[in-house]
Amino acid sequence: MPFQSYILLLITLVNLAFMVLLLASSRKEVDHRFFIAAIFFNVWWSIGDSLFIGSSNSTTVRFGAQLFFVSPLLTAYSLLVFSILYKSTRTKIAMLASILLLPAIAFSVVIMQDVSSILQEVTLGGRLNSFIVNRSFYIVYILYFSVFFGASYVALYRRSTKQEGIERRQTRAILYAAVTSSFFAMMTNLSLPLIGKTDLIWLGPVFTILYVYIVSRAIISQKLFDVRLAAARASGYIFSLLFLILCYGGGVYVLGEKIFGDQEISRTVERFIFVMFAIFTAAVFAPLKKVFDRITNFIFYRDSYNSQDLLNEFNQLLAVTADVDTLLGSAARIIQKHLKSEYVVFGLRETERMPRRLVGTIKKSYKEEDLSELRRLTVHMSNSIIIRELLDKNDSAQAGISKILKKYSIELLARLVDRRDTKQQSSGYLLLGPKKSGNKYTSQDAEVFEIIVNEMVLAIQNALRFEEIEQFNETLQEKIFTATRELKQSNDKLRALDQAKDEFVSMASHQLRTPLTSVKGYLSMLAEGDAGKLNPTQQQFVEQSFASSQRMVYLISDLLNVSRLKTGKFVIEKIPTNLAKLIDEELSQLKGAFDAKHLKLATSLPEDFPTIELDETKIRQVVMNFVDNAIYYTPDGGNVDIKLAVTNKKIEFTVTDSGIGVPKHVQHHLFTKFYRADNARKMRPDGTGIGLFMAKKVITAQGGTIIFKSSEGKGSIFGFSFPIK
Repeated sequence: MPFQSYILLLITLVNLAFMVLLLASSRKEVDHRFFIAAIFFNVWWSIGDSLFIGSSNSTTVRFGAQLFFVSPLLTAYSLLVFSILYKSTRTKIAMLASILLLPAIAFSVVIMQDVSSILQEVTLGGRLNSFIVNRSFYIVYILYFSVFFGASYVALYRRSTKQEGIERRQTRAILYAAVTSSFFAMMTNLSLPLIGKTDLIWLGPVFTILYVYIVSRAIISQKLFDVRLAAARASGYIFSLLFLILCYGGGVYVLGEKIFGDQEISRTVERFIFVMFAIFTAAVFAPLKKVFDRITNFIFYRDSYNSQDLLNEFNQLLAVTADVDTLLGSAARIIQKHLKSEYVVFGLRETERMPRRLVGTIKKSYKEEDLSELRRLTVHMSNSIIIRELLDKNDSAQAGISKILKKYSIELLARLVDRRDTKQQSSGYLLLGPKKSGNKYTSQDAEVFEIIVNEMVLAIQNALRFEEIEQFNETLQEKIFTATRELKQSNDKLRALDQAKDEFVSMASHQLRTPLTSVKGYLSMLAEGDAGKLNPTQQQFVEQSFASSQRMVYLISDLLNVSRLKTGKFVIEKIPTNLAKLIDEELSQLKGAFDAKHLKLATSLPEDFPTIELDETKIRQVVMNFVDNAIYYTPDGGNVDIKLAVTNKKIEFTVTDSGIGVPKHVQHHLFTKFYRADNARKMRPDGTGIGLFMAKKVITAQGGTIIFKSSEGKGSIFGFSFPIK
């Protein structure tokens, strides 16, 4: 075997080692899968190259040539898709991958069916001495790689221009590795064979291993994943498999050679034994791997932790804790316990309502100017998780952050900011000191803290709102207590004033009632001619004066009744009453008022009307109030319709006018004490607003119901109804 074959064998093993390492890292990103696929095709390229140049058998050489020419096609395809998807959020790649795969499949099919389309002449000695390629086909073959590699460079370069700091360095490292390796590989495997120099084709896989190494090194060194954890997992798999292989092989050997020995056993029994050993091997693999995982974690990763246990404990804390200080303190202790950090501190910036807080496993103080500078610099960072070791010292902003973090022995800083907008001002920070083991924080730690920060931001916001609500409740209760005390004092004063007012109204009403009764009596005597016959003009003046004094009497009665309502002395005194006669008497007193405004009065009073039990005096006041309002609030020349009806179940009295009406939006206030609508106040400024209030009290106190309908500008209907019992 020529020395080139040994080198290619070594390259194959190295490729396999990188493949196992990357697979063991448990990366789920699609771009990493395509990079692993590229390494896989590199393995077949090395094998094909070794067979192509190291065998003297024409069939083997043909098969090796097929692998030699097909594998790089698929490697270039995988690297291009990897470059396009690297650090990308796109997940729908099926269409893209299918389109890019078409030319690779087309070339592969042609080569696998007839490799002579590329090889026109092959010279074999003890091994391959030389070969001549089909220039036309080979130029197309070269063009394929040129397009695929060129597109890879462009994709990586464009990705790097949109990044900063660590991510930009990662992408640039991969770009430089791709350019370097592909240049030398294309030179030895494409350009030189085209001009007839074929003795260096074995160097192609060598240069690709350089690319695989540089990219893997970039991934590992730039913390795309934790190499110690990957090594631990890979070791766990390897030791578990070796142990099971030894157990399986040893068990079969002991059964076959030592127990059964030379005994003749059937093929069925032999297969049964193998199947049982296989089932046993499959059953013990999972628990055995856990044992080796614990051993390898202790060796490679002493400060490892179960991220799921951390998150479960953390979520349980968030579910039961609402107090801010308790939440921050407990969260800090949980994080320190799992990550084995020297200290964990939460810092919340001050707000208009809340002071600045520093809560953690130790008490630390920070200078205000350093905190202000840290806020100013970190707001420009695209990542919410900042690991000091990964900051770019060539970037002025990141160098400034690193300096401040180093000053306070902070190894990891997590900005408490909503992940949907990392450019906004953070509500605070989570600060972690160095790990007690001396190890650095890894990408696994960063991923866990991404989850913790997202949940912590919401929990802190809810806790702060709860705290604000509690403080607001305390302040509100104090204000309510003060306002209630002041209101009670004011209410006591108002009650005293109201009582004094009622006493005054009652006293004034009684004092006015006596002289008014005397005036009314003398006016009645004058109207009846007791002091001599009056001429028509005198008769009219006297009658109008009598009607006005009567209204005054009713007003005083209303005031007295209001006062009696307050003192509980309002009494209904029912007597047999002919309501039709009562209404007719009241209308006769108001005839002059109707004539003065030229109102058209229509009445409907039944001649045979039943006698019912009512408080006659108070009902007269109600009837007078309704009719008087109709006269006052109906313009000159309007209509007033007064109707009294009786059925088998009830009696009903209504006064319908064509007056100003009551606005709809104030109708619900109409029967309250001292209320008057705006249009009513403008038309009759001297009203009191107690007539309708007392009317409703009088009617409802006797078991009746008030009737009211009105439309502004179209008139109103006022009245009452009583059931016939």
